[in-house]
Amino acid sequence: MQYDDKLDDYLERFTDEDAGRILAARSWATELHSGSFRASGEPTVTHPERVAALLAGMGMDADSVIAGLLHQAIEDGLATGKAVGERFGERVGALVEELARMASLKAKNKTNQAAETIRKMLFAMTRDLRVIIIKLSDKLDNMRTLKWLPEEDRRRIAAECVDIFAPLADRLGISWLKDELEDLALKEINREAFDQIKLLVSAKKPEREALLERARTEIVAAAKTEGLDVEVMSRAKHFYSIYQKMRKRAKSADELYDLSGIRVLCGTESECYAVLGIVHSLWKPLDGRFKDYIAMPKSNGYRSLHTTVMAWDGTLLEIQIRTRQMHGVAEFGVASHWLYKKGSSAEIVRPEDVGIVNRLKDWSAMLESGTEFLEDIKREILKDSIIVFTPKGDAIELPAGSTPLDFAYAIHSDVGNRCLAAKADGAIVSLDSELKNTQVVDIVTSATARPNVNWLKMVKTAKARSRIRAWLVTAGIVLAIDKNVVARTREDKHDDKGKPHGTERKPELEVRHGEAKHTEPKRVEAPEAAISLMDYRPYVPGEATDSSTAGLSISGATGLLVRFAACCKPAVGERIVGYVSRGRGIIVHRASCKNLPAIREFAERRVEVTWESAPSLTRRYHVTGKRVLDLFSEIENAVRKHGGRLVEGRLEDGHESLSGFFTMAYPSAEDARTAERNLRHVPSILKIKRVD
Repeated sequence: MQYDDKLDDYLERFTDEDAGRILAARSWATELHSGSFRASGEPTVTHPERVAALLAGMGMDADSVIAGLLHQAIEDGLATGKAVGERFGERVGALVEELARMASLKAKNKTNQAAETIRKMLFAMTRDLRVIIIKLSDKLDNMRTLKWLPEEDRRRIAAECVDIFAPLADRLGISWLKDELEDLALKEINREAFDQIKLLVSAKKPEREALLERARTEIVAAAKTEGLDVEVMSRAKHFYSIYQKMRKRAKSADELYDLSGIRVLCGTESECYAVLGIVHSLWKPLDGRFKDYIAMPKSNGYRSLHTTVMAWDGTLLEIQIRTRQMHGVAEFGVASHWLYKKGSSAEIVRPEDVGIVNRLKDWSAMLESGTEFLEDIKREILKDSIIVFTPKGDAIELPAGSTPLDFAYAIHSDVGNRCLAAKADGAIVSLDSELKNTQVVDIVTSATARPNVNWLKMVKTAKARSRIRAWLVTAGIVLAIDKNVVARTREDKHDDKGKPHGTERKPELEVRHGEAKHTEPKRVEAPEAAISLMDYRPYVPGEATDSSTAGLSISGATGLLVRFAACCKPAVGERIVGYVSRGRGIIVHRASCKNLPAIREFAERRVEVTWESAPSLTRRYHVTGKRVLDLFSEIENAVRKHGGRLVEGRLEDGHESLSGFFTMAYPSAEDARTAERNLRHVPSILKIKRVD
């Protein structure tokens, strides 16, 4: 959307009735703001007119456009929400009142004011998503005219934009708005870097356009050969993303080469994977630079395939592959709903359909006023997130840096409170380890496990911290004032009757939210680290896993979400085939599976799947080991560098030791002999013997 876009340019997409309402609102706004001017010297009404043009250009409904035209008048006290509602309907009145409440807040402490403003804005989303979209449009126009304000104000507003509003636009999937907000903010935050990047991008433009045109021609020709009709377009990276790369890689702008990329639009999901295979056959893909957002969409609904390839003369080329419908959602996010409704206000997006709103509803019962709310919002919602999976394949979104404890509490408070250990992709991990994107996480629970004070240092999410703190206070283990743990209670080794510590407590002072009261004695279960059974399998039929972990290559790509069909249970080395399943990734069957003919549209959704390598040797062992939670991790670490791979294993608790069987796969007999020597030196293995 351009700064000089006019509202009249978009009126034809509305019905005659709605267009008339919009023109009436503009006429009233002009009358209300008559004789008033902005810091730039232009009439005040030009700002709401541009906001309305932005909303209409994004495809928003007539009610949103009218609210955009009148929001400034309400903020300036020139009209009331009730008067707006009487003229243009209750929905418009409610929208402008929400916007006015955000703008009217004044506080002595700027940080508290920011926290309260964000709180109001975000919780308004749970009632009507349009409030936040109108606010973002208002912020964008203000950023475009920022140069008329004093320098101190410009830098403060720009920093707020980067911290709050641009990430919000990203979470709602409105990518172009996020990009422009970040670029405009960079101009004020670091003008030197902005000018340097701008000069570099302009200087390399002819060279870049020639490269992209050559790539476009080759992709179109290769796709046509395969009978695919695709649309290929170039895309230039926005300045702020280049600036972030400069900081991350510690390089100057002229040392960066991947300043632009290619976007390929297809007709169907299966065509996306076919085009991915074509691209990887044209150029060599870079390891670790492939992401499948089709099988694992972002929380804002974004879906696409991302890959980076090494093109001519070592030039890096970033390529995005998506359907045309996915492209509409990628550009306009939540607003794309109204774009395809011809501007109608009759149908409203349900807040429960947007991930960010669901998380906010969960917080509303936990978070109180103060700057802690602002920090939690920034850390958990407005920054990067990861997607991890339960063993059943359910996706859980968490902030980057989250731990298995955060995952456990995200599932249910009881799972978190009874958490004993955790496995990520089949390997035991510590409870404070950082989870990685797409991992399959399994929580081991015990009736005797319980939270402890150290857990508060391990978790990253507000929900987990709140639940742990509540349990510790209720159990009488800590004292808390205003949600902050201020002291542990005194712990005696034995009570008067000689009972072990932890079985019963005397009445003590409990402090919650600043109010002190005596509590009755509470019985607390004594902890007991019991290990009853440990299983290891790299993948289980029907459950989600990563194709790299499973040793699969899908149309030349790795790192995709896959599930092995439970009906035929494919095994390593067998001929297999896959198909794209909406929302579940790629389902892998044996090529001879009798159920394939019954799968709807199988031919159109089919993708080529092959085993990356089939180990030529497997051996089975009986092991006796110490009672440790990470025995399988120690075993796998001992053989990995010799090409060994843990296929499956099962250990049972003998109270004094663990014993059971496991199977390893090796590339050769020589590798097996070397790995077996290493296994005998694993500290936690007491005895090991081959049984095959």
